[in-house]
Amino acid sequence: MTEAFKGEIYLKVDSKARVSIPAAMRRILELGDPADETHTRPRVVMVYGAGGSHAQCFSLKGAQKLYETIAAHPENSENRDDLELAYVARSTDVEIDDDGRIVLPPRIRQRMGVTADDMAKGFNAVFVGKLDRFELWKAETYDAETPDLASISADIRRHLTPPKP
Repeated sequence: MTEAFKGEIYLKVDSKARVSIPAAMRRILELGDPADETHTRPRVVMVYGAGGSHAQCFSLKGAQKLYETIAAHPENSENRDDLELAYVARSTDVEIDDDGRIVLPPRIRQRMGVTADDMAKGFNAVFVGKLDRFELWKAETYDAETPDLASISADIRRHLTPPKP
């Protein structure tokens, strides 16, 4: 993996549900969705069915890798059906405009817990890097639900040892 989604970046979502994608994340999305005859603007695949109070976001290449993992499960198996529902059926492609912004679709806003009051005045969102994807949260939810690193582990570095096969 040469490029990775990283960081916690807080940005304002306006009353029209528009938010700028951080430049470093946008660059990875552009690399994962080169322009072609049918699409001149890069897209982000936003998943709202995989649980939690946030959307999971992938480049097109990242989503394709995810789909290949799902397709490796036997057809019509319960696992594959569940994964297809969570990651394929409950996802949407969102185009990035020329200013580097996206418009958050209603289902994404619903997953994030955005209210009508939030939309009326705008709200803060946080982009959370997760290597091959990023998560998009309503900032106040992220801040409330994300534990402090000290509470996760007194010595988080010990987890850096790769798991044994």
